[in-house]
Amino acid sequence: MTFPRTPAPHTTADFDWTGRTVLVTGAEGFIGSALVDLLVARGAEVRAFVHYKPYAEKGHLAHHFTDPDSPVEMLAGDVRDAGRVMDAVAGCDTVFHLAALIGIPYSYESPGAYVQTNVVGTENIAEACRRHAVRRLVHTSTSEVYGTARTAPISEDHPLQPQSPYSASKIGADMMALSHWHAFELPVTVVRPFNTYGPRQSARAVIPTILSQLHSGTRQIRLGSLTPTRDFTYVTDTAAGFLALAACDRAVGHAVNLGTGQEISVGDLAKALITASGRDAEIVVDPARLRPAGSEVQRLLSDNSRARDWAGWQPEVSLEEGLRHTSDWVADNLRLFATDRYHV
Repeated sequence: MTFPRTPAPHTTADFDWTGRTVLVTGAEGFIGSALVDLLVARGAEVRAFVHYKPYAEKGHLAHHFTDPDSPVEMLAGDVRDAGRVMDAVAGCDTVFHLAALIGIPYSYESPGAYVQTNVVGTENIAEACRRHAVRRLVHTSTSEVYGTARTAPISEDHPLQPQSPYSASKIGADMMALSHWHAFELPVTVVRPFNTYGPRQSARAVIPTILSQLHSGTRQIRLGSLTPTRDFTYVTDTAAGFLALAACDRAVGHAVNLGTGQEISVGDLAKALITASGRDAEIVVDPARLRPAGSEVQRLLSDNSRARDWAGWQPEVSLEEGLRHTSDWVADNLRLFATDRYHV
């Protein structure tokens, strides 16, 4: 798997990842696997904490295990298991906590599962980091915690609005992580990515949903609401932001947005994807894909001043370039997408 370019070195110039033992939870996921790739490129020794499965599937991390000398060690477990988490964190310099139960639609069906994985799981991670005195915990949040923008662009001081059980669980997880800074001086930074996209993303997200329909030859693109706007950040830029903030002392005890500072509506995004794919299709609103009225987040647009000013981070991949590369990846991996059903 290749990305369009090697990301620029966003981290503090004198910060060296060589030889550092780093734990990444949720490491086989979309953002997690891109982060593992970047850490390996920077010389880190990576422990990839993945959800246990009773078969030898390495998913997006498989390419790291073709080399017997790979610096990636895979650990199976569950963040809800405090003992397993405690063992995984032992001896680590930095912990990137990305493991979470994601997706808004399913949170309407099983909100308790989101509390257990996202809130309790984060408490387990934070407590293990405190016990083992890690140098830095980087906890992954989401722009969904802000809800529909009251003011735009959205800064980290924007009110938190739990417009879905998923966003409520992530707000709880953020507060749990930050409480360990205030109560125990655990060096933790909360990173809030805005709508990361790119190769390896699952069909539950809007961009691969549209692209998989287009590349399967569908003449009608079925979507939910077309009017909400989002701030889309390419996955390599998000991964580079994680490293930059892990090296940024000023970010300790704070939440920091990672976004481009540009927005596009879902309807206009669909048109851009039709262009990027070279296909032709009609855009149709599918009632089954609409969120409950009070739960739809109408506008997300980041203020990324903290990431720029504190950590020297800035996005490198334009939306046009990123959509083109994502389209190519979906076309090459269409077998991974079931385009005849709605993924929650």
